[in-house]
Amino acid sequence: MMKVLLLSDLHGQYGRMGSFLELDPDLVLISGDLTDMGPCEPVIQLIDEINVPCFAIPGNCDPKEILQTLEESGAVSLHGASIDIGKITIVGIGGSNPTPFKTPFELEEEEIDSILKDAEGRVRQNVHNILLCHAPPYGTLDDVGGNNVGSQSLKEHMKKYDLVCCGHIHDQSGVKEVEGTIVVNPGPASEGRCALITLGEEPKEIRVELLKL
Repeated sequence: MMKVLLLSDLHGQYGRMGSFLELDPDLVLISGDLTDMGPCEPVIQLIDEINVPCFAIPGNCDPKEILQTLEESGAVSLHGASIDIGKITIVGIGGSNPTPFKTPFELEEEEIDSILKDAEGRVRQNVHNILLCHAPPYGTLDDVGGNNVGSQSLKEHMKKYDLVCCGHIHDQSGVKEVEGTIVVNPGPASEGRCALITLGEEPKEIRVELLKL
């Protein structure tokens, strides 16, 4: 079994990282919005606190320079990339589909689709197949004022995965299964929220705990 700590939406609030790591994860996934429109430099010190493998993508509130910062840090940047870790394959896509707020890291749906197709073309099917994204898929944990604001492209791609780890919509934390795919939004880590995901030895053997520390 492997314990995965999922964090999202830190927004520059890094004081709880020690408490998160007391959950004793085997690896850490960060699904974007490490900063609140910057600055990027403190992210390196944040990543230095993490003593297990860490994989991260940017969110829509991260400046585009966050990609270079992640490359310089101890984390692995998975924006438009993939990685195999034993029985786990992770594909990453950062940023979000367009919002009304014109935040720094937004992508058109066509860009999201193209980036994912390119990354997926380099992966193999594994026991556990994870999509690490910031925005949720359209229609899943994406309600804002009665409107669905998630990504249509992510909705199309999610069926290729057993687990989708997202964030972005702060008041839509939860776990939802859609046609065999589990979607998790841990809620904002800036408020002490996280998810602890246990991956078993067999396909679909996935357990998710939503926690507030």
